[in-house]
Amino acid sequence: MTLVHTAHDRAVTTLTLDSPGNRNALSAALVGDLTDALTRCGKDGDVRAVVLTHTGNTFSAGADLRDPPHPDALVGLLRQIVELPKPVVARVTGHVRAGGLGLLGACDIAVASGDATFAFTEVRIGVAPAVISLPLLPRTDPRALARYYLTGERFDATEAVRTGLLTAAGDDVDVTLEPVLDGLRRSSPQGLAETKSLLTAKVLEAFDRDAAELTALSARLFSSAQAREGMTAFLERRDPVWVV
Repeated sequence: MTLVHTAHDRAVTTLTLDSPGNRNALSAALVGDLTDALTRCGKDGDVRAVVLTHTGNTFSAGADLRDPPHPDALVGLLRQIVELPKPVVARVTGHVRAGGLGLLGACDIAVASGDATFAFTEVRIGVAPAVISLPLLPRTDPRALARYYLTGERFDATEAVRTGLLTAAGDDVDVTLEPVLDGLRRSSPQGLAETKSLLTAKVLEAFDRDAAELTALSARLFSSAQAREGMTAFLERRDPVWVV
């Protein structure tokens, strides 16, 4: 069974993450299915833009600790979203944690409902938001990232808009998205592709410069003793030994 469902309406393809058993965590299987779906969208001349959304109350809970993707695969997925010659719009009606925030950072436009919540929880299990920093650092307020990267605090949609993680938020996400999708449907494919290329140039520079180093960092941290304790504590629903 595919973990990513596809629907198409008036030149916009919607890709829906559908892995409720792990709250749409980024498993090797989900990353693979999403990569394949985006590849098809990139080749389809009838696709003007892509909406990335989800089932359930969680957009993505981050990396699947039981079946994590290889760091290279996650880097490839994030870069694919950035490089896709069609705008990718995130539609969020639930919670986003850790690696799921990397998907938001890679998208060109991100819109959420007012009750969505966000958190960079990596530090709490002994790792760092390494690979997902590739799209996030060039696009998000650095002082805000310093706070939320270092503390793992939860923050709301209003704060996510202020920091640049989100484009907009509203009580009804589809009402908020309506003018965005209308604008994309009124724009030419060439105009969208070339404009996106202008907007993503600095982000792709970060991938070219830092991807190998951050991938190695991610692999090193996930194999460390502190990460093993942090992940075990998370799965056992207890505090890790360093909590004071």
